[in-house]
Amino acid sequence: MDATSEGRQCADRIGPTRAQWLLIALIAGVVALGLVLRPALTLFCLSCVIAVGFLIAAAWRFVLVVASLAPHHRAPTPARWPRYTILAALHDEAAVTPRLISNLSRIDYPRNRLEGFLVLEAHDQATIDVAMATPKPSWLKIIIVPPGSPQTKPRALNHALSQAKGELLTIYDAEDEPDPQQLRQSAARFAADPKLGCLQAPLRIRRIDKAPSPSRFLDRQFAFEYAALFEVTLPGMARLGLPFPLGGTSNHVRTSALRGVGGWDAHNVTEDADLGFRLWSAGWGMGVIDAPTWETPPGALERWLPQRTRWLKGYWGVHTRSPLQLGRRGLVSLLMTLGAAIVSAGAHAPTLAWLASAVLIGVHAGITPATPIVVISVLSLGVIAAMMTCAVGARRAGLRYGLTDMLSAPAYWSLLSLAFVHAFWRLIVEPYVWDKTQHDAEHGASDAMDAGREAA
Repeated sequence: MDATSEGRQCADRIGPTRAQWLLIALIAGVVALGLVLRPALTLFCLSCVIAVGFLIAAAWRFVLVVASLAPHHRAPTPARWPRYTILAALHDEAAVTPRLISNLSRIDYPRNRLEGFLVLEAHDQATIDVAMATPKPSWLKIIIVPPGSPQTKPRALNHALSQAKGELLTIYDAEDEPDPQQLRQSAARFAADPKLGCLQAPLRIRRIDKAPSPSRFLDRQFAFEYAALFEVTLPGMARLGLPFPLGGTSNHVRTSALRGVGGWDAHNVTEDADLGFRLWSAGWGMGVIDAPTWETPPGALERWLPQRTRWLKGYWGVHTRSPLQLGRRGLVSLLMTLGAAIVSAGAHAPTLAWLASAVLIGVHAGITPATPIVVISVLSLGVIAAMMTCAVGARRAGLRYGLTDMLSAPAYWSLLSLAFVHAFWRLIVEPYVWDKTQHDAEHGASDAMDAGREAA
């Protein structure tokens, strides 16, 4: 598999088009001109636009919560277990490689139908040495990716894809601990539906309450964000028959479908989100399973920010060049997932600052803030919908979501605006640089099957 995925539109050519730059400049110019000539009217119009966006997002969340209430589809045990390939692309992960090997060894799937590869970079001798020295099951091998550009996870995965013999394929990250039954559940679903192209397992963050950490606030909010996405949003979209962005790990794919769309986009820093829409565009169905994978949060701000920057930068995506190719349903899905993520990240901090300044100025002047009550009501509805989604997702993931978490959520959302500004700048100067998330050996080392499962 050619890592550059020649012959299709990929991220090494997604630098914003001339039309996209013109649109961005036009919007920025109109807003700037309005703030100079008619500042009050411009601010009112902006607040109304934001309010409408919040209203649409709130309605979308309510619909997904209801849709996600449908029970998970349980497929019967297939007459023959298909051959399964596991890929784990590692880079500078010597500290956690032994734990990953131990976690993968506990997967419950017929050994004669299983193959796995630790995909390692040629220059990463430390990880290679640890992987070689650690005892491994007979089905788990090591693949060394030759030097080349771009040096990204999807390029490494494409190299391994050329050697994969499985009918089905999944990928895991260095810190993952998948449910041992995950592959069996996935294989049964694929066997029952020949039109199914990919399945996403829920990703759950562990021990956010018990492990003392200076990043406890970020860890908790990150876990709730994941719970809302993987326990509510994606299941709801799957029930509605809509395409959705895959997670970076624990997505299970029919190998023929993956090869049919050219594999992963080696230049796209969110190749997972891109892949889901490409598979759907090729006519494949998408779904979810409920056997989870346990992960650790990125940690402190200096780790969280580069990861979120990479996500927002990648969300610009290949499909923004010609979104109409996704069709009406695909376009709605793209706008309400990746599009909404970008817009909301940019709007959170300015909106909070606007509300805070209006209240503070009003209190200081002893007058009622001149803020439209309708706008405030709609913004409040959007916040309530977001918190409701987090609460439902947290309950399903076995996490406590209390009043303190709700009140502190806007502070976390405001940090997304910092990542938005950083991502916009990086998209211009370093569009293809992969900001890797570092994983520590001691982080989440306790029993992941019990961690995070607390009374809701």
